[in-house]
Amino acid sequence: QLQLAESGGGLVQPGGSLTLSCAVRGFTLDYYSIGWFRQAPGKEREGVSCISSTGGSINYGDSVKGRFFISIDNAKNTVYLQMNSLKPEDTAVYFCAAAPWSSSWYDLISDEYDLWGQGTQVTVSS
Repeated sequence: QLQLAESGGGLVQPGGSLTLSCAVRGFTLDYYSIGWFRQAPGKEREGVSCISSTGGSINYGDSVKGRFFISIDNAKNTVYLQMNSLKPEDTAVYFCAAAPWSSSWYDLISDEYDLWGQGTQVTVSS
């Protein structure tokens, strides 16, 4: 069964850090790229970051550049999102998703991603 499983969400104070994990199950990352998206209540889904299967190509949304960092561990079939200097406006449900390497995954367009995890809540609050 093809599956993505996010973990690592939680409550953190402004200025703090969290690392999210996206475990890929049932397939390897050889022919897929992984993206992170988030959705806050009442807002549209937003592309956060994405990475190619080799880790050689990475993109970030403007709102997280310089604060969030994506990485991949092919041996563990897992993608990570290190989130630093967190702000209250980062509060959202964070999803990881997989897109075929041949798609327009780099542009963080959610329609290009055809397999999604269940999401993990990140709350930034004092």
